[in-house]
Amino acid sequence: MIEITNKTYYVGVNDRNKSLFEGLWPLPNGVSYNSYLINDDKVCLIDTVEVDFFMPYLKNIQEVIGEKPIDYLVINHMEPDHSGSIALIKKFYPDVKIIGNKKTFGMMSGFYGIEGDTLEVKNGDSIELGEHTLTFVLTPMVHWPETMMTLDTTSHILFSGDAFGCFGALNGGVIDAQINCDTFWLEMVRYYSNIVGKYGTPVQNALKKLAGVQLDYICSTHGPVWHEYINKVVDMYDRMSRYETEPGLVICYGTMYGNTERAAEVIARAASQAGLKNIVMYNVSQTHHSYIIRDVFRYRGLIVGAPTYNTGLYHEMDVLLSELSGKDIKGDHLLGWFGSFGWASKAVGEIARWNEEKLHFHPVGTPVEIKQALTPETFAQCEALGKTMAEQLLG
Repeated sequence: MIEITNKTYYVGVNDRNKSLFEGLWPLPNGVSYNSYLINDDKVCLIDTVEVDFFMPYLKNIQEVIGEKPIDYLVINHMEPDHSGSIALIKKFYPDVKIIGNKKTFGMMSGFYGIEGDTLEVKNGDSIELGEHTLTFVLTPMVHWPETMMTLDTTSHILFSGDAFGCFGALNGGVIDAQINCDTFWLEMVRYYSNIVGKYGTPVQNALKKLAGVQLDYICSTHGPVWHEYINKVVDMYDRMSRYETEPGLVICYGTMYGNTERAAEVIARAASQAGLKNIVMYNVSQTHHSYIIRDVFRYRGLIVGAPTYNTGLYHEMDVLLSELSGKDIKGDHLLGWFGSFGWASKAVGEIARWNEEKLHFHPVGTPVEIKQALTPETFAQCEALGKTMAEQLLG
């Protein structure tokens, strides 16, 4: 039994077995599925967990309320890692009334065939549990159409759905004050940039609705319960949703026989010698793209390079640029690029096309085109590209 504060309990579970979240994002440290229970005159469960974990989840609930019924189930978000246990909750607690918004119930019917015994809420509506009062804040497209948050105005707790969440299982403690949070900060950026990152404007709209509201705890559906670090996590979301960056450089490249990789090393060294400290390098075929996308959100500068392959762009680089374009990243991002070829040049032109048509980053320096291997001339051009990018980032 883990009481957060004032009859509000954590009843979530950890998943340490899944290797890919949503079949896409690596989980080196697992992930938590967080659910919360308010044991007031009326018992209210907030969000559920992935259905595979239902039995330990049910045990957590019963440890708090024993044989008492659950009166309300609030669904802030309908993704199955949070809504997957609704049908089983209904079997164990048949009289539970499910609270959501209009779009919630259309999805609930579609996913689980559940209809009826519902209470539809609109933005600003409230219910009384006894000592606790819950107010509902609709936050559409953070990051699904039905997403909302639930504010306990008695204990000043925000049940935020996926917002302010991060990858990583909880290793004993639940509240940030009880644990070392160092591993969670970059995982929050990776979670945000890959899952929520496209929806910066809806996130800003949600933050405006919460402006001036006293928050003592933020209870997300993934990761720690935020208490001591509330200001930090809200600030992180504010900066990320405004696409604010640091003066750093991501260099990512594809390579088949090492020539493009050698060019990337020359570019990185020149940027470093020009005074830039924040430089990260990735081989797009070795590093999962979610980590690259995370750092593109963090840093203002990006230099990409790849060989020509099958009269087009090296596959993994083509995939990465497609993924980045799908994030609709705004702001003043800088982009430089280079490419190599054996007998037919395509890579440099394809990267330029991606930027002109989809990315719309600000071009920096002169693209470098390498035929077969570096020459003294292309070596100098790579140095110039790295130096120019560093100067613009630092200037």
